[in-house]
Amino acid sequence: MRKGQSDVKTGATNHEIDDAKVAFERALAAYEQGNFQEAIDQYTQTIALDPNHAKAYNNRAHIYAAEGDYEKAVADFSQIIKLNPNSAIAYNNRGNAYGDLGDMDKAFADFDRAIEIDPNYAIAYNNRGYAFGKLGEHERAIEDCDVAIELDPNYAKAYYNRARAYANLGEHKKAIADYTQTIKFAPNSADAYNNRGNAHADLGEHKKAIIDFDRALKLNPNDAHIYNNRGGVYDDLGDTDKALADYTKAIKLDPSFAMAYYNRGLVYYNLKDFKRAIADYTEAIKLDPNYVTAYNNRGLVYYKSGDLKNATKDAKKACELGDCNGLRYLEENNLLSD
Repeated sequence: MRKGQSDVKTGATNHEIDDAKVAFERALAAYEQGNFQEAIDQYTQTIALDPNHAKAYNNRAHIYAAEGDYEKAVADFSQIIKLNPNSAIAYNNRGNAYGDLGDMDKAFADFDRAIEIDPNYAIAYNNRGYAFGKLGEHERAIEDCDVAIELDPNYAKAYYNRARAYANLGEHKKAIADYTQTIKFAPNSADAYNNRGNAHADLGEHKKAIIDFDRALKLNPNDAHIYNNRGGVYDDLGDTDKALADYTKAIKLDPSFAMAYYNRGLVYYNLKDFKRAIADYTEAIKLDPNYVTAYNNRGLVYYKSGDLKNATKDAKKACELGDCNGLRYLEENNLLSD
């Protein structure tokens, strides 16, 4: 979770400055109305009339980034940097775009430059921390978030990103503390409630987890992942009816959610409803052909059902994907079938 900013420095010098202002105002109006392509067109017209219009480059770049066109966003932020080489904000924003492109070396270079220009720039520290987290360097993510929070003690996103890093390191109590701070400063953050619920669940605090998932769903009732997460807690508590209801709701909201099918399959397996378990594992595999645990579990259901041919087939596939436990079991017990 990151934050971009606007760096404004307009240097219109041509004779069409009035037309540029008109085009820029039209772009702002189009954006407010949700007509993003028209906004892009008008910002492009503004830039054609006034090539030094940093605001137009900046605003167009943010639209490109929101639409996933990160290469164009990089180009526009680069133009701002050309106009103002000491713009920490433009380096930060370009760093975000490079990160979204997966070019982490350039992303880090831009965040470093932003911090070099403005050592008190909390947002750049937060975004660099987020980037470290994407690479699995969670300790370094925490270090950057520490600085961001020291610079801005009310910075909700920095608490959120630090919480994620703590959770990835298995420090769930610290994660809960930071998600709580996130909620304090951003009380409508469904993600913070959801993630805090996951941390409570990891600590075995099921009731607290369910309370957080309930709150998250009030804020975002159409989030399939929250239903899936709550379903897992209900399953841990042995409430299979509620677990099945939540997994089914998650699938309804997101029919491509392989994990929800897999989790529902687990419940059906435990209920000895092997036909439905196989159907759900099969759907999970269809959606994610490399879902090794789905192959293993479907193979187990086939084995329990006496279908050694399909059990062997799934065990071999799971082994190809890196987990040979099922195949070894069948081999050691002379259960392999051609």
